[in-house]
This record gives sequence, structure tokens and C-alpha cells, in this order.
Amino acid sequence: MKKNNKSIRTFLLVVTLLLMIPLAAMAQSRKVSGVVTDDANEPLIGVTVSVPETTVGVTTDLDGQYTIVLPDGKNQLRFSFLGCETQTITVTSATVNVKMMPHSNILTDVVVIGYGTQRKSDLTGSVSNVSSKDFNAGLISSPEQLINGKVSGVQIMSNSGSPTAGSTIRIRGGASLNASNDPLIVLDGVPLESGGISGNTGNFLSLINPSDIESMSILKDASSTAIYGSRASNGVIIITTKKGTNSRLKVSFNTVNSLQTRTKMADMLSRDQFVNVINANGTAEQVALLGDSSTDWNDQIFRTAFGTDNNVSVAGRVAENMPIRVSLGYYNQNGLLIGDNAERISGNLSFSPSFFNDYLKVNLNMKGSINNNQFGNTSAIWAASTYNPTIPVYSGNDSFGGYNEAIDNAGNPVNGSVFNPRGLVKQYDANSKVKRMITNLDADYKMHFLPELRFHATLGYDYAEGKGSVYVPSEAAQYYTTSGRDYTYGPQKMTNRLLTTYFNYNKVFSSIKSNVDITAGYDHQYWKTTTPAYSEYNTVGDIQKTTAAKDERHALISYYGRLNYSYDSRYMLTATVRSDGTSRFNPDNRWGTFPSVALGWRLTEESFLADNKVLSNLKLRASFGITGQQDGIGNYNYLPVYTFSQNGAQVQFGDQWYYSYRPEAYVENLKWETTTSWNFGFDFGFLKDRITGSFDFYTRQTKDLLATVPIAAGTNFGKKILTNVGNVDSHGIEVSLNATPIETQDWTWDVSYNMTWQKMKVKNLSLVQGGSQTNTLVGPTIDSYNFQVLTEGYAPYMFYVYHQLYDEKTGKPIEGAYADLNNDGVINSDDLYRYHSPAPDFIFGLSTSLRYKKWNLGMSFRANVGNYVYNGMAMNSGAWSTVSYNSYQLNNLSSSYLKTGFQSRQYLSDYYVENASFLKLDNLSLGYNFGRVSKWFSLNMSAMVQNVFCITNYSGVDPEVPNGIDNSFYPRPRTYSISIGLDF
Repeated sequence: MKKNNKSIRTFLLVVTLLLMIPLAAMAQSRKVSGVVTDDANEPLIGVTVSVPETTVGVTTDLDGQYTIVLPDGKNQLRFSFLGCETQTITVTSATVNVKMMPHSNILTDVVVIGYGTQRKSDLTGSVSNVSSKDFNAGLISSPEQLINGKVSGVQIMSNSGSPTAGSTIRIRGGASLNASNDPLIVLDGVPLESGGISGNTGNFLSLINPSDIESMSILKDASSTAIYGSRASNGVIIITTKKGTNSRLKVSFNTVNSLQTRTKMADMLSRDQFVNVINANGTAEQVALLGDSSTDWNDQIFRTAFGTDNNVSVAGRVAENMPIRVSLGYYNQNGLLIGDNAERISGNLSFSPSFFNDYLKVNLNMKGSINNNQFGNTSAIWAASTYNPTIPVYSGNDSFGGYNEAIDNAGNPVNGSVFNPRGLVKQYDANSKVKRMITNLDADYKMHFLPELRFHATLGYDYAEGKGSVYVPSEAAQYYTTSGRDYTYGPQKMTNRLLTTYFNYNKVFSSIKSNVDITAGYDHQYWKTTTPAYSEYNTVGDIQKTTAAKDERHALISYYGRLNYSYDSRYMLTATVRSDGTSRFNPDNRWGTFPSVALGWRLTEESFLADNKVLSNLKLRASFGITGQQDGIGNYNYLPVYTFSQNGAQVQFGDQWYYSYRPEAYVENLKWETTTSWNFGFDFGFLKDRITGSFDFYTRQTKDLLATVPIAAGTNFGKKILTNVGNVDSHGIEVSLNATPIETQDWTWDVSYNMTWQKMKVKNLSLVQGGSQTNTLVGPTIDSYNFQVLTEGYAPYMFYVYHQLYDEKTGKPIEGAYADLNNDGVINSDDLYRYHSPAPDFIFGLSTSLRYKKWNLGMSFRANVGNYVYNGMAMNSGAWSTVSYNSYQLNNLSSSYLKTGFQSRQYLSDYYVENASFLKLDNLSLGYNFGRVSKWFSLNMSAMVQNVFCITNYSGVDPEVPNGIDNSFYPRPRTYSISIGLDF
């Protein structure tokens, strides 16, 4: 019995042990699975799922799925992915799904700078960065419009309301007078040539699709720009385009469709006012020229304009460590003016494979576009403002295409008459085709034997080609005497080749609390522009004008180095030097050296502030540097150049006549224009950076100014020459503030504000040492009158006018009565005085975004204070003498005539210089993110209005006009848009 009991106990023990084996296995490990998605609920490929403090780990598959076994005693999983916040999750079930959120430091703290990147917290210079999430929304035709009003110290103004027009970009007001004031644009490491090309002269940046841009960094002070040396005096804008990711392939589509309408037109007499004025003041002959119609000529040349911008992209990875992004874009925008249109077809490829465990990274970028432009006849804008409103559009016969024109007794168009506005736009066909391709190949190799040392090489190639044609029929009144126009020009071809190579050494020395980042490199860039000869014809084949062929080239060779050093994350030093050699100067002046140095002190890392719960960041910055300028001056100004005198002077040899060669003015010892800059600033943050901002004060002194000045007769081959002369000083203050007053699960409110105050003064314009060259007339002209001046001791481009006198009783200006400012008893040019400047004293920008759950409301305001505009439209059409230039036609008058009663134009009266300070609401948008509406795609929609309103006391069409001279301005439209975005 005992033996049997023992056998039974043995059997039960064995069975119990066998049953406990799986239980023990379950106690030792657990299988966990799930899906990992991004913040848009899209599956993420390649997310690392690991068990903390073990070697156990897996990665997610193409569908974002994973399965992992938790070892005995472990109950946590760590999820990590490049660019996302790492998450550690406590496992409470067999299924764990995780949403990865973008890493805030990655998105906001890394800034692209010259030849590399740097954490924003480590910057010692004045650098601003705007990412795609903060770009201006709506129908955007050109990249610079994405950041208009977003950055302190940066002023961006569209040159007109035409979709083919470009923009004027100024960083800290510019540093030159006659050389270029445009900033250097660097696209994915390739510095672009400034200016334009045939068929797209003023809008070269429009050949780049704004939808492909990821971020834009603006380098403002000499410390950050000196790495670009000879081209950096006016600041640098670094554009970085979107790249592929390591997630699965995603397809995105976005379409923006818009309607553009007119806002304010030139303030002219209404039809009834015009008739009353003519009947009251006109001669019998003039009264007889009144018609019975009522024609709104603006309606005859302007229209409601449709626009569309469509972009599709595929981004992700095609294999392990092979991210790719491909995009296509189609943009088409009609202008308000009939015949005006811009069309762009663009493509972009970015391929970024890495090899040898990321020791070698390659980045191939290819961007191409074709722009088809139709140019409206902008002379019709003046004609529509001034054409007789009592005359019908059509004459009722076939002459001049059926349009009503002023004709003389012989039936020909009257010489000097204003042409029918409708005929000007309908009988004019000007178009162009511009192609551009920008390619760069980057290779970045981290040395296997010394991982802290990298070698980087960039090959860049920028090719552009532009051509076009103009046709006006022979019956059109505008070219009636020459039998119309019919000619083609181009193709002009521009090439820009770049080789960049540099070494970078970056190492943290923990034992001495130091970080060293050293860069040393070499650049070679070569430009070539060729323009074929062409002739302008009329419609019957007669040559009207011949243009000679051109072949222009220049090159730039550079050596540069930069040291970034930080100690204990508190004290920072940046030292930069660049040596440039350009073919634009003679060998004695060809090379220039441009150094800079900057210091930074992060006070919040000091012990006395380290535990401060209110102040989260405080960093002091100071920098000094020298930059140069050699753009905008031509390629051969130091050489004796002879120009073929086509259709000009001829010399007889025997029985033959030959066209001569004409010598051009030149200055043999041209050299760099240099700008010395100081910058003092600080960055701050409060309440864990819920409130952040920066303050900068800068000074700049430009010497050896490249300026065009008059010279004594007979001393050169021209009346004026471009030479190094004089100095310009400027200084300013910049303030930026960013705040998130509300941040909850349902509500987020972000506010961004910037302010700029700036002043510029001409210090010297003398060609003679110790001499004084004053009052050099500059700027656009109206009837050969200049309205602006350069004067030593004053701001550049101030208005140079007479001080208008007024009737004490009526307050009306007295015609021809001006103040005798020098008290010599005579009113002459000695009484002209400098009166205000087109440049604003203050520039403000304010953007705000309010999110409630899936709704988002955004607004962007912009303001200028202290800028003035010369109202040339009111002057040029606001006097009785302008009502009739001949005995066959009447012209409408500016409504200013009712206030002044001027009989003749008062060209230089300060009456027409008006305060053009303004407040604009540039953008208003309301959007809703539907999220994933099916398993196939997610959806977001928004409605936008651009150029919502403008508050100003300026009486003209728009207070923002190029050069501060308003003479028949193409109005900027108000744009209503609907945007739809789909992510698959």
C-alpha cells in the first residue's frame, strides 16, 4: 500500500511539473503586438520597438505592425523613430498601439546655415528660420511670398499686381546704392545668380515651386553671412526643399483654386463730374468732343481672374535607407489685366540614400520648371484711367480693328493721343517660354577611421533658357505708323556651375566640457549668359531695330573656414573667414578677404539662473564682420569695351560705309564694395518657452560704394560712370516675439509678432578726397523730371521737391507758389529740398493661429509706418492742361483737380508727396482637418482671403509701390481661395 502511494505521488508530481512548464514559460515571457502610426494616423515603417535594459528589439513592418516577446520580469516597451519623440510604454495587455509625435527639438531647434546646420540654441549670429507649417497660405506664385511679414528686418514687396511680376526683397534695408541690394539666394546649397532672364526678367524665383519648399533660413548679420563673403552684404536666404522620409510611401495631393478681384482704382472724375467740369471750363471745341456714352474703361481692361495651383507628391522610402520624394506641380493664374497670365509646370525629385551604416549619405535633387507667360499691355492701365468716359468702346466701322480712336482730318491716329484702352489689351500679344533646371548632387562621408571628421562635396548646375515674341497687328492704333510689330527674341541661355568641397570636424570633449565644430572648404562657381542677335520687325517685314548678340561670363573662386566652439553649453564662439576672387575686377583688386567673429553667453545655464522657473532661456549675442558686394555691376566694367554701333554712326572707306565701334565708359581700378557690421542681441524664453523672442541692434558701414556718379566732360567715354565712391551708414533695431497663450487638448492659440526700425544715411559721394558731391538726382522719371536725390548727410532716395505754399483762407495750394527756402528772392532749383523718404521707419508683422479641435483660424497682418509715396498719377493727370493734348481728344482728370484747380502740372511740388503708412490684413484663413475619412485617405479643407483690407491715408491705388513713385500702378488683387488637401 505504501509502495502504491509512493508511485501515485511520483506520478502526480511528474504530471504537475509537466503542467507547470507552459505556465512557467508564460511567467518568463509574454508576446506583445500592435501598430505604430504617426501624428496623421499613418502607419510608420522602421520604428524601433525595444525592451529597456535588454538587447531585445524589433522594427515595424510596411504596415507599421510589430510583434515582440517581453522577457521575464519586464513590462515596458520603448518606441523610437528619427524625428519623433521617444516613448516608453508600460505593457498592460497583449496589444499595444502607439502614435509617434514629431520631436519638437528637431522641428524648431535645428537651423540650416551656410555649409551645414546648427542648433538654434547654439547660434551666435542673427538668424531667423521659417518652416513650412508657418508659411503664408493661399495662392502663392513665388517662394519669397511664403515669408512676407514673418521675419523682422525683412521687407518683401511685390512689384505689381501682375502674376508675372517679381518682388523686391530687402534684408535690413540693403547696403548699396547702385550695386544690387538683393539678398543672396541659396537653394539646397547652390547659390543662385541674381536678376532674371529674357521672358522672365523680374521674377526669376517664380521658376521654383513654393510647394516643394520645406524651410527658409534668413541670415542677417555679418557673423552668419560672412561664410558667403563677397555676396553677403545684403543678407542671405537659404531655401531647403522637401525630402523623402523613412516611412512607407505616401501620396499627397493639394489643390488651391481662386478668384481675384479688383480693390482700389485710381481716383478719377466720374462720368458726370467729368461732363460738368468740361461744360464749366472747356472751350466750345472741347465741349463738342463730349459723347453720349457712359463707359467705365476699367471694366474694359480688367476682369475677375481665375487661378489654380495643383501639387501631387509621393514621399517615403523605396528600400531600406533609401528615402525618395517625387512631386509634380501645375500653376495657372490669370492676371486682372486682360491678356495677363502666368503658367508654371514643375517637377521635383529628391533621392537620399545612405550606405555603410550611414557613414556615406548621398542626396540628389533635381528641380525643373517650364513657365509660359502672357504679358498684358500695362500701358492700358494709364489709358483706362484717363480715357474720355463719354466715348463708346467701338466706332461702328472696321478702322483700327473697330475700336474708337482719336483721329485727325486725314483719318490717322492723332500723334500723342491716348489710345483706346480696350484696343490696347486686345490688340497686343506678348508671350514667353522660360525653362529652368536646377540640379545638385551632395555626398557626405563620415570617415570610418575618424567618425568626427566628415567630407562633403556638392556639384550644382543651374540652367535657364528664355525666349518670347511680341505681335501687334498693323491696323492697331498703337503701332499704326510703323505697320504694327512682329518679332521674336531669344533664346537667351544662362548656366551656373558650382563645385563645393569642405571638411567638417565636430567632436564633444566631455572631459573639458567643450564642443568643437570646424569647417574648411573650397568653392568654384562659373556663370555664362549668351543672348543671340535679333531684329524687331513690323508686320510687313521691315526691320525696326536690331540688337547685337552677347556672350558674358564671370567666375568666383573661394576659400573659407569657420570655427564654432562652445564651453559647458554656456559660452560660445564663432569665427569665420572667407577669401573670394572674382573675374569682375582687375587682377590687382580681384581678391577680397571677409572675416567675422561672434560671441554668445547662455545665462540660463549659469548656477544663479539654472533653477529659475519663469525664465527658461536667456542668451546674449554679439558679432562683428565684414562682407562684400560685387553683384549688379556688370561683368566687364573695369575693361575698355567697344560696342558695335548698329543703326548708329558710320565710317566711309572707299565707296562703302561701315558701322563703327563705340567705346564704353569704364574704371580700371574697380574693387569690392565692403560692409562692416556690428550686431548686439539677445534671445529669451519664459515659462518653458511658451513665450520666446529675440532683440537685435545692428550698425552697418558700407565703404568703396559702387555708385554711378556724374563726371567732368571729356574725362571718360560717358557723362556718368560706375566707380567706387563714398560711404553709406545704416543702423536698426529688430524685435521678434512668439507666444502660445493657450495650449490644451482642444485649444491652441499661437501668436507671432515682429518689429523693425531702421535708418540709412549717405555719408559721402565725392570722387575727390575731402570734396563734396551733393544732390545727385536719381530714381524713376516722369516727363524727364527726377523726383529723388542722393545727398551727403541724408537718407538715400529722399524726394527732392519744392515746398508748396497755400492760400490762407481756402487752404488750397497756390499754383506755382513755392517757398524761397534759401531767402535769395528767387525761386529756382536752389530752393528744392529733401522731403521724406520712401523707406519706412518701422515695419511690423503679426500672425496668429487659433485651433479648436479640428478647426483652425489664421490671420497675418503687416504694417509700415513712416514711408512716403510721390503720387505721380494725381500730378500727371490732375491739371486742366492734361484734359487735352490735342484738338481731337479729351482726357479724364484726377479727382485731385477738384481740390487744387491746377491749370498746369506741378511736377516738383511737395503737395504730391503723401504719407503712405498702412496696416494690411494680408491673409485670413479658416480650415478644418477631417482626418482619416476612410481607410484610403485623410482630408483637410480651408478657405482663404488674401489682401483682405488696407487702412491708409494715402490717396492713390496702393501705398506700397516700387521706388516710392506711383504712376499708373497695376493694382494688387484681392484673392478668394479654396484649398483641398488629400493624403493617401
